[in-house]
Amino acid sequence: MNILEEEWNRLIDNLIREGILSSKKVIRAMRLVPRSKFLPENMKAYSAADTPLPIGYGQTVSAPHGQAES
Repeated sequence: MNILEEEWNRLIDNLIREGILSSKKVIRAMRLVPRSKFLPENMKAYSAADTPLPIGYGQTVSAPHGQAES
């Protein structure tokens, strides 16, 4: 597991602890498909930041806590 994966899993664990993530299906999906896959190369280092990130053309990928559902 690389550092980006470790940081991503740590963020997921924190969202679970905070009660923001509770759906087993969403948790599984987030663990299987890391956010970094949706980011341009220059933003991948920030993939575990719980904030929207730019993906180009004036668009952003949502903050992970914004994707959570119960």
